[in-house]
Amino acid sequence: MSVDNAQRARILVHALPYIQEYTGKIVVVKYGGNAMQSESLKDSVMRDVILLSLIGVKVVLVHGGGPEITDMLNRVGKETVFVDGLRVTDAETAEIAMMVLAGKINKSLVNLIHRKGGKAAGICGIDGQLIEAKMKDERLGFVGEITKINPGIVTGLLGDGYIPVISTVGADREGNVYNINADTAAAGIAAALGAECLISMTDICGILRDRNDPSSLIPVVKASEAPALIEQGIISGGMIPKCRCCIDALMGGVGRVFIIDGTVPHSILIEMLTNEGIGTMFTK
Repeated sequence: MSVDNAQRARILVHALPYIQEYTGKIVVVKYGGNAMQSESLKDSVMRDVILLSLIGVKVVLVHGGGPEITDMLNRVGKETVFVDGLRVTDAETAEIAMMVLAGKINKSLVNLIHRKGGKAAGICGIDGQLIEAKMKDERLGFVGEITKINPGIVTGLLGDGYIPVISTVGADREGNVYNINADTAAAGIAAALGAECLISMTDICGILRDRNDPSSLIPVVKASEAPALIEQGIISGGMIPKCRCCIDALMGGVGRVFIIDGTVPHSILIEMLTNEGIGTMFTK
């Protein structure tokens, strides 16, 4: 579909109030899933992030990397075991997770942002003691439960005009390294930064009343409504912990939280800079 100059102008004018709303504010984007696996979608996400940064939005990108960790474990002949949706992580697996997350994935995203004209700095939760953690459950090994977020290193990078790209590895006072769930980390970081909003990119379009019917999308969910939606089975499976992280972020002071489909090109811009949006918004 071709767009003439008048239509382009109307699109930009329509986006103006949303740009004004977010300019100077912190927005945390949790990035993972299929949007990270597809090179074209990865390109789309990075362009969105760079554009927001250029119009004055302080974007913080928090990324996961579960499939890449699994791939690396397979390469070294190590079996992947999950308990309650969390990866059982012995010392060797924790080392591999740190290598993949803080090394391969983090630096490739930083490099991509630079190549697209942005300005990014890659860090992990160990840097500046950003994410302090403890063992969540002995059955899970080195899977971390966040005990404290120290956001100083992130605010410093934002103040210098960088897009912080954060891999979710944390450590305790004794130096033990823990793999941290990316949704949990993004919610904690957003709350600690006093973010205007948190955007969680998933593989579905949001909360559906009928999981087989995309037209049954629930555009807005109040935090108080979530328990009933879980009880009714509308929020189920892997979406339950994601929604709990959304509510934790709200209770921590984040203004709004969005769950959007990261497989839709430019879904971040559609959600933030249009009236219609594209996913489910959680509010207090």
